[in-house]
Amino acid sequence: MWHAIKPNSGNIRIWQVGVLVALFAFWHAMTTPGIIPPFMFDNDRQAAFFFGEPLKILGRVWDWFITNRDIYQHLWVTLLETVLAFAIGTSAGLGMGMWLALSPMAAAIFDPYIKGLNSMPRVILAPIFAVWFGLGIASKVALGFTLVFFIVFFNVYQGVREVSPTVLANARMLGANQRHLLRHVYLPSAMSWVFSSLHTSVGLAFVGAVVGEYLGSSRGVGYLILQAEGTFDINTVMAGILVLTAFALVLDWIVGIGERRLMKWQPRSGETEKL
Repeated sequence: MWHAIKPNSGNIRIWQVGVLVALFAFWHAMTTPGIIPPFMFDNDRQAAFFFGEPLKILGRVWDWFITNRDIYQHLWVTLLETVLAFAIGTSAGLGMGMWLALSPMAAAIFDPYIKGLNSMPRVILAPIFAVWFGLGIASKVALGFTLVFFIVFFNVYQGVREVSPTVLANARMLGANQRHLLRHVYLPSAMSWVFSSLHTSVGLAFVGAVVGEYLGSSRGVGYLILQAEGTFDINTVMAGILVLTAFALVLDWIVGIGERRLMKWQPRSGETEKL
């Protein structure tokens, strides 16, 4: 029965907006005194204290962007840190993954070191980066880089290693050299793995920027959230989280556009079903 329901962009958008409205309506009902009797708290103001009030949160976002317009300098810093960490981490992960996947000797030598670095809780590096690079943008970019790099690296490495030996043998029989193999075989094989990792890396780049701002900064959305937490202003905290989530979705959408343009050769799910 479920296979008979074919999703299309129109009804998917309607359902997505409907779910979002329902969540905000439930949130508003649970945190507004007198609408729904509290069942987890001693009084109906505790829910608003712990979870914030949606209307006040949206009002804070409106003040940030429209009325006071005082978030733009902070948002610019956080987005710059995120984009730099994402771009540098992706480039380094792509290059290192391709190199080690195509160099078995180098991969065998560096294998324990890469696994050791990957197993390290990288958030603990934030204070070290603050000492090395200062409290500016560089320390946040360095932390975000460590979070993005390993995800991209392992996906590229695995994608190149998954290339079919039959495909490689056929390409060599047709006269392909190493450069041709890299462009027409290895890279297309790794691209689907790369974009799969990029969707995850976007969020982690934000994590690196915000955690770095938590530990030491005078600008950034993470700095605004930290200041609000110090005064128990849960509405501002939630507003900051909402803004970060929205821009993370925007960056993920941009990655999706790049994926669709660079992966035109790959059949869509609907085309696969037809085949």
